[in-house]
Amino acid sequence: MTFTESISTCFAKYATFTGRASRSEFWWFYLFCFIVNLPYALLQQLNLSGAWDLIFNLISLAVLIPNVAVTTRRLHDINKSGWWQLIWLTIIGIIVLIYWEAQEGTEGENRFGLQ
Repeated sequence: MTFTESISTCFAKYATFTGRASRSEFWWFYLFCFIVNLPYALLQQLNLSGAWDLIFNLISLAVLIPNVAVTTRRLHDINKSGWWQLIWLTIIGIIVLIYWEAQEGTEGENRFGLQ
């Protein structure tokens, strides 16, 4: 899956928490979210964000649900429940979650469907 295909797929499945997502779909979408938020982070470092706060907060809100949805589908691909993404609330959980998200998906069918 390419960068643009991943973004369009994630927005097409805006709030779809069923099914599976490939590694490429997941990581390309995370790269997109990083690129979108990078200008805001730079403006904050320069203390120039002021008027841009509302715009970037709306952008962050717009990608929040697709972000949670693609993470759920990515965990489904490795045969784990989407609820496992709450593990990021702990420090060690972030490392575990990144490890799981980088794993290759289950071959064939698993309890969440076909790839």
